[in-house]
Amino acid sequence: MRAHPLATDAVLAFGALVSMVVGSFADPHGPHGPTFGTRTPDPFSLLLMLLGAAALVLRRRRPRAVLAVTCGLSLLELTTGEPRAPVAMSAVIALYTVAALTDRPTTWRIGLLTMAGLTGVAMLAGPMPWYAQENIGIFAWTGMAAAAGDAVRSRRAFVDAIRERAERAERTREEEARRRVAEERLRIARDLHDVVAHHIALVNVQAGVAAHVMDKRPDQAKEALAHVRDASRSALNELRATVGLLRQSGDPEAPTEPAPGLAVLDELLDTFRHAGLPVRATVQVGPEGAALPAAVDLAAYRVIQEALTNVRKHAGPGAQAEVSVVRVGASVEVTVLDDGGDSADSAPGQGDPGGGHGLLGMRERTGALGGSCFAGPRYGGGFRVHAILPV
Repeated sequence: MRAHPLATDAVLAFGALVSMVVGSFADPHGPHGPTFGTRTPDPFSLLLMLLGAAALVLRRRRPRAVLAVTCGLSLLELTTGEPRAPVAMSAVIALYTVAALTDRPTTWRIGLLTMAGLTGVAMLAGPMPWYAQENIGIFAWTGMAAAAGDAVRSRRAFVDAIRERAERAERTREEEARRRVAEERLRIARDLHDVVAHHIALVNVQAGVAAHVMDKRPDQAKEALAHVRDASRSALNELRATVGLLRQSGDPEAPTEPAPGLAVLDELLDTFRHAGLPVRATVQVGPEGAALPAAVDLAAYRVIQEALTNVRKHAGPGAQAEVSVVRVGASVEVTVLDDGGDSADSAPGQGDPGGGHGLLGMRERTGALGGSCFAGPRYGGGFRVHAILPV
């Protein structure tokens, strides 16, 4: 029916024509109800029924025009037919179609006009009294046609809304899945970068120190190589833990040690001090026992780790750094400063606020928590990283 609507309407029009013709041979006032064969429609009534049925073939393409034609044919039959033939049946079908294809206000305006016109003419024309059952029947059938068409239109709109909502929910679910996959990839990339960049930078520095003093001061070279061994072991352990979580086929097991945070900040700072970077730290996050949320604690630790790694990689020799973690109202402010040393490097990871994965990772971490991060050169030399993390 949906693939061939015109053929469907043609079949409906033929059925309506057969019904009207059969009904025109029935006398509704028989002694025992309607009787057939007691009256015969005139040729003009048969022509009107044929034209009304033919107009119904185009009822979905031109619904209002078809309603106007069928109403005109019905009015013509009501004023001239004797006995009357049920030509108004075509107008009832046309009114139903208009109601099913238009909005409710239009349906009731057109429906009331059609009901009043056909019923008024039926009551005023012809020899029957105005209260005859045929006249009341026209009023009832046109009213039911308008109501049924409006109900069908409402149901179709309801079904379409449900289908659209289901499709939109499916699209939203797919988009949410893609968004979560992208966020997880970014999180893994940030964690791997933080782990690798920090430890490899320390390994690079200590290896350079060992190579420089190997011949003249072997004890210091051994100490530097020990730091290299410790840093590489820590990097391997963290990488193993991260990759192990990614390779879990089921639920990951509980970690054997807590995620890094401000509680182990002194250990982090000691690694930089051993690498030759003097660091001073001030931590004031509230009264004793007022622990920060885990996500904020981890983000603060990673920001400090990445900022100090950049200082060690890009600042000049003799550089010094200051770390400040202060609770201010409903947020924690993390600040890492360096003086640039004797000659600051302008590598993209430090001198250019927009370059490098480290700075991008810090901004992503703070942005994921609803905070902000600024990184840029200081007036007079050096570099400044300032992150605000809502608690």
